[in-house]
Amino acid sequence: MNMMQESIHVYVPATTANLGSGFDAVGLALDFHDTLSFTLGELGSDAVDVDIEGEGANTLPRDASHLVVKSFREAASDLGLPLRQLHLQARNRIPQARGMGSSAEAIVAGISAAYAFAHDGKIDRDYVFAAAAAVEGHPDNVAPAVYGGLTFSWKLDADSESFSGESSSSESHSGAVPSSGYHTVRYPVSTDICAYVFVPDFALSTQDARNALPSQVPYHDAVANVSRVGLLPAALCPAFYGDSQGQTAIQGSGLNRNQLLFCATQDALHQQYRSALMPESAQLLRILRSKGLAATISGAGPCVLVLHSTDIEDELRSLSSSQLESGHWRLLPLAIDLAGVQVEQSL
Repeated sequence: MNMMQESIHVYVPATTANLGSGFDAVGLALDFHDTLSFTLGELGSDAVDVDIEGEGANTLPRDASHLVVKSFREAASDLGLPLRQLHLQARNRIPQARGMGSSAEAIVAGISAAYAFAHDGKIDRDYVFAAAAAVEGHPDNVAPAVYGGLTFSWKLDADSESFSGESSSSESHSGAVPSSGYHTVRYPVSTDICAYVFVPDFALSTQDARNALPSQVPYHDAVANVSRVGLLPAALCPAFYGDSQGQTAIQGSGLNRNQLLFCATQDALHQQYRSALMPESAQLLRILRSKGLAATISGAGPCVLVLHSTDIEDELRSLSSSQLESGHWRLLPLAIDLAGVQVEQSL
């Protein structure tokens, strides 16, 4: 590490997970960022100073218990960095506990900064992803925050082959079996895709949302989600449609991009079980989907996400006029972030 390199600035996008059918596996990065500056001071000191502007300024801790600081310290120790005084300045735009990946952002920011301090301002995204997913405990928000775009993620356990009766041998016809741990695949997203996030003024605990889920689901519901989640790359990625408006039907479907998006975001695994925890979100979701729009609960909620090819902001404002006029909701029209976490260094 270059001891003259005193500050690292990190930019992390908001994310939305699940996209309806891709429960706990699919994520999408949004062009809406938190900006965090890490400045190192006295060597050997564990002192922490945290300044927060924007979201969470009145609720987040300003000491070593802050999730960004905890993630930074743990990664710094793992990377062999010496203990130094830390000043964190956070300019937060991502709402807290709303389903836009605020905890994943915090973890990714801290780990990215530590790696950048240890490697002259550079980051290894694969390292950041693996470390952040291990801390978060699930990769659906972490992956798009790190890589940008659309991501499909999974955890491979050492004995994961045994459920199908396959051999647990470390070799296969194509070489070594993939290592256990978290993995992800990133897809590019067409530039004509627009995201709209309805953000309420109430929060929802991710743990409460998880506790609302049943331990088992009907077989036909599981099959329904599998059939829909496979449509998401076709609906969102540029390779499948020839024109910028996304109106050319892909082979065999007879559907344009927005119709395919509507089908791809159908869900039978989680949203129905969580609706009682966020009735206002569930009502808005029903209104939007009744008009054929690809609306989903964003992550665990309570934000509501709409994906569409081309701009429909005016239509959405009209459909949700009562919610927006109540003052309890705001609408964020957003592009898709294709870059993921970014770092800059200051000497």
